[in-house]
Amino acid sequence: MRIGVAEFSHETCTFCPDPTTIALLEPHVKRGQAMLDKVRGIPTYVNGFMKVAESAGAELFPVISVGMAPGGFTSWFETECFDKYAEEIAQGLKQSLPLDGVLLALHGAMAVSNVPKPEAELVRRVRTAVGDIPIMVTLDLHANEDHELTDAADAVFILKTYPHVDSEEIGMTAAHCMVETIRGNFRPAQALKKPGIMSASIYQASAYHPMKLVYDRCRQWEERDEVYCVSVAPGFAYADVPDVGMSVIAVTNGDKALAEEIVQDVSDLAWSLREALSAPLPDPKEAVSLARQHIARGECPVVLADGSDRTGDSTHVLKELLAQGATNWAIPGIADPKAAHFLAENHKVGDTVTLSVGGWASEHSGQPTEVSGTIEFIGKPSFTLVGPMGKGSKIQDGLVVRLNLGDNRQLVVSERMRGANDSAPLTAVGVDVPSLDIVILKDRVHHRAFWDSVAPVDIRVDSPGIGVADLTKLHFDNVPQDIYPIGKKWRT
Repeated sequence: MRIGVAEFSHETCTFCPDPTTIALLEPHVKRGQAMLDKVRGIPTYVNGFMKVAESAGAELFPVISVGMAPGGFTSWFETECFDKYAEEIAQGLKQSLPLDGVLLALHGAMAVSNVPKPEAELVRRVRTAVGDIPIMVTLDLHANEDHELTDAADAVFILKTYPHVDSEEIGMTAAHCMVETIRGNFRPAQALKKPGIMSASIYQASAYHPMKLVYDRCRQWEERDEVYCVSVAPGFAYADVPDVGMSVIAVTNGDKALAEEIVQDVSDLAWSLREALSAPLPDPKEAVSLARQHIARGECPVVLADGSDRTGDSTHVLKELLAQGATNWAIPGIADPKAAHFLAENHKVGDTVTLSVGGWASEHSGQPTEVSGTIEFIGKPSFTLVGPMGKGSKIQDGLVVRLNLGDNRQLVVSERMRGANDSAPLTAVGVDVPSLDIVILKDRVHHRAFWDSVAPVDIRVDSPGIGVADLTKLHFDNVPQDIYPIGKKWRT
């Protein structure tokens, strides 16, 4: 049994300023055996492929792994960048023939200039290259896809958890389906339905209302023997593309009518919950005030999830922390490469400095904010992730400088966007995590996989930014005109 494998996974925020280019991605590309070696033992889709292949006695033929470049979110793919890697995948698989099937680890929220639906286009190119053999796809939960993808692929499987802690499991689900299809024991039949809902990522946590109800319904359908997998992608709202929004996909063993019934049922449920996917959230002033109230009651630490900041330089929450006199807090990163390099080149640990940070990337970022503090760390730390997402992954960070502003107010100035989905990025620069009352994360949901076990309170913040929770504040050109809540019919 010979199965081709490739990965091309990118979540494209089309509101970010810089294009995605070959030069940006190429240093991080892995080809051939190196793409398997990199993730062996790490809970990823591809490691899931490998586990099933090894148990089934199948041989994998890896082509290439292309993913996100470190340092934040870039914008539209240049067409030549997409074409280069799409063709390399198609030709690499063609050169590996004969194959019995192809497994593709994709994302679903890639946005490419002049290519309206890039994942579907990639699968079509692969189909042309390899012919009539099974092609199966894994997608991130934030995928934006429609029938063009399910028309091109034999089966599509989507993550079921946000935070994403089931990547390996979904990889195994796809690979098991592939093996049984090749053996003739399974005949995939699938259906897709789009309920017509867009939602900001910060509302999409799979273990919380309203998405928990949707995923519970999926599991109920999967209890039936003939139903193999029911998936929901709430979508990625920060890609201005025509197939944006929620997608429901069902895969059954040969029963297309049942798959259609399932996706209609789950879509109807999702539509009934649409208002909960756009409920108002507190702004930075309200959020910091709420955090201080929780702390006064001994409910700490408190996480402030600043989900709007997609460039890493936003100062809105920082300003409120300073204005309201909050203490014992840490921000793992205000992305400001000029400030970080200035500090590293002109100062040393122990120096007291005053400078302005952040607020440079766009009009959404807020104003540069003046801070004064003592430098307590300068360097490029390396660390190992300890939380459920990517546990065991080795991270080499860029340049960071940690300032102690007094009263245990810890601010990390970084040369690129920097988060902390677990405690490792904070401890790596010397922050005493147990001493904190507030942890400010430029994140929406992923952090909850770790921080929910540490922090009793998680406050979602709707700051100004290109990742706002209130999608009506953004301008879209390419989305469907009837999609909830930003389509024209919902604004009148």
